Amino acid sequence: MRAAAITAPGRIEVLDQPRPVASGDLVVVEVLIAPMCTEFKNRKAGQVSDVVGHEATGIVVDAGSSRLVSEGDRVVVMPHHGCGKCVYCTSGDHMHCMDQRDVLAETGQEYGTATYAQYLLKPDWLLAKIPDDISLEHAAMATCGFGPTFASLQRMNVDALDTLIVSGLGPVGQGAVIQGAVRGARVFGIETHPYRTELAYKLGAERVFNPMTEDVVEEIRALTGGMGADATIETSGAPGAPRAAALATRRRGQVCFITWNDIELPNLVPLGLTIHGIWHWNHLTMAAKMWESIRKAGDRIDTLITHSMPLEDVSDAMDIQDTGACGKIYLLPHTGQTAE
Repeated sequence: MRAAAITAPGRIEVLDQPRPVASGDLVVVEVLIAPMCTEFKNRKAGQVSDVVGHEATGIVVDAGSSRLVSEGDRVVVMPHHGCGKCVYCTSGDHMHCMDQRDVLAETGQEYGTATYAQYLLKPDWLLAKIPDDISLEHAAMATCGFGPTFASLQRMNVDALDTLIVSGLGPVGQGAVIQGAVRGARVFGIETHPYRTELAYKLGAERVFNPMTEDVVEEIRALTGGMGADATIETSGAPGAPRAAALATRRRGQVCFITWNDIELPNLVPLGLTIHGIWHWNHLTMAAKMWESIRKAGDRIDTLITHSMPLEDVSDAMDIQDTGACGKIYLLPHTGQTAE
């Protein structure tokens, strides 16, 4: 099969790799859509690896001895390989599992865990079946496009009575804009990139503030009767962004952080804020609500998907990501396929 690999600093290629084989509860999924996430940063940083990609949507082609999925099932592939036995896995929070499985070592195979590939190997319980009325393109949002911010909105119980700030309008933040809008919330964005700013307006943002030219905290307070927003999602990890996010949120409000770096916050005691760290969504307990969120998002998802490209063009796709002038990019691992 064909699969992408970062072969040198700044270089990604598509190579021939062994196709994985099902074993026990480890099933083989034909990857029809591989949504692109942060792997372009790894290429830029020179992190050489032949395991590239962590998002996928496709079809089960070899179910092994699984009793949970069957050949032909359309599925969304959850990231990671939780043990399936610990308190985190059994409650659906497998991302926090402290004993992740090494599925290649278990099966004696050389390759099969990357998603920028034509096939992958996955524990059956980490596959979410896609309802018949939802297209593969839209279902692929149930990975990182919607997943982390969906969990954030659920954790904070954001609804039509709330004002929501989304700080950082990359693809993850744009997913939050869509979901906040379809919940009826008033949505503000914080972003410096003009392309992302315009995209956020198309997706449902009421206002987008540029922290380089505006006093974001004062502007948001002025638009909320001096109170600040009810809930904030910070995705950028930019210097100063966590502090601004906290200060722009009303007292006794909530802030979710979806960033992978240390953050600096103001004194939380007088603010009375509830702070959350969010990684991904719980597919065992939240699936019905996720699918309903995707249904309601409808055409907004189509707007967020700005590029669909063959896997063989992954280098060009990462070049686009480097510019920031994109929403979600889909890789199509099978030549000539469509995403439907």
